[in-house]
Amino acid sequence: MSFSLQSPPSATIPPSLSPSPSSSSFLQRKLGFSAGLFTPSILISHSPTSLPLTSASSGFSSSLDTGLTSELDAVSSFSQIVPDTVVFDDFERFPPTAATVSSSLLLGICGLPDTIFRNAVDMALADSQCFGLDNPELKYSCIFNKALVNVGGDLAKLVPGRVSTEVDARVAYDTHGIIRKVHDLLKLYNEINVPPERLLFKIPATWQGIEASRLLESEGIQTHLTFVYSFAQAAAAAQAGASVIQIFVGRLRDWARNHSGDPEIEAALKRGEDPGLALVTKAYNYIHKYGYRSKLMAAAVRNKQDLFSLLGVDYIIAPLKVLQSLKESVTTPDDKYSFIRKLSPQSAANYIFSEDEVKKWDQLSLASGMGPAALQLLANGLEGYADQTKRVEELFEKIWPPPNV
Repeated sequence: MSFSLQSPPSATIPPSLSPSPSSSSFLQRKLGFSAGLFTPSILISHSPTSLPLTSASSGFSSSLDTGLTSELDAVSSFSQIVPDTVVFDDFERFPPTAATVSSSLLLGICGLPDTIFRNAVDMALADSQCFGLDNPELKYSCIFNKALVNVGGDLAKLVPGRVSTEVDARVAYDTHGIIRKVHDLLKLYNEINVPPERLLFKIPATWQGIEASRLLESEGIQTHLTFVYSFAQAAAAAQAGASVIQIFVGRLRDWARNHSGDPEIEAALKRGEDPGLALVTKAYNYIHKYGYRSKLMAAAVRNKQDLFSLLGVDYIIAPLKVLQSLKESVTTPDDKYSFIRKLSPQSAANYIFSEDEVKKWDQLSLASGMGPAALQLLANGLEGYADQTKRVEELFEKIWPPPNV
């Protein structure tokens, strides 16, 4: 499958939480994932079942005939690798299996009139239900939701896996507000015949977000908790039954380089461990030792060594440059580099947790368990996402009504 997301030279769409680069090539690489999240705006997941990739890339011969394999093949047998990209020409090299639709993606689509998703946004702008609302705030919120779902519906046709839809960060501290947003989005997805089992709803890991996740999961609605920067958040999210829990490895490392005073981070550094990798390891062991069903996603992975250190975690989001390096590195069955599963249910069984760590987490204990790193990074993420959503609504206000409405 080959798609192209074209960018006019003048288009400048910033990523989720970082300063706005004006480069259109940057836009094509990172149409806003990341907090992010990302996260990127579109998660393109390389599934272990789609191996080998070497036969799909120009300049490579199939490893099946030679006994050779690539490092990407090797690591993909341990974890599902999620390329950090929205360049559709990369689909052939890294076949997509899952995706995320977000406010940053909508900003990008509005800046790229020839993108394959532009019609989904135009249909939202022309929606008769939204058109009939007199309150401007409600009108543009309606258009925003319709656009998210229309694009999410298009993505569901492109990928076999689940589509994660961002929930408005402006209700991150309102449990019932989050639940209403998710129900509204789910209703819209139902109207375009996207079944709930194909969907995740991406919710910030505030206490209110975690509680919303618990209630939604009890209804059978799958949730994706993001902005997790502490063990307290990860444990509370697992206890809530969140389908996916996302931890940002590189951001914790960046915070530690420039700040101090976080007990959890300082304890990891004292042990000689990277704080981000240590948090993923601890969260994974907690989930598997105590039988929680959540899947763990490691994001903001910066290099191959990060990836090697996380083998066994459910999902790893990795930059394309790392994946390309893995793909181009050929190994033999007796290669001196041994790919070892670092995280496994067996090793988790031997991990020792304190009595305080395995308690039932509530709002008070979560607040006291989140150190300054988690508090600051969570606040930064929420601010960035809320700003993006506001920018999309303001943009819709400027371009509404579309022609012929």
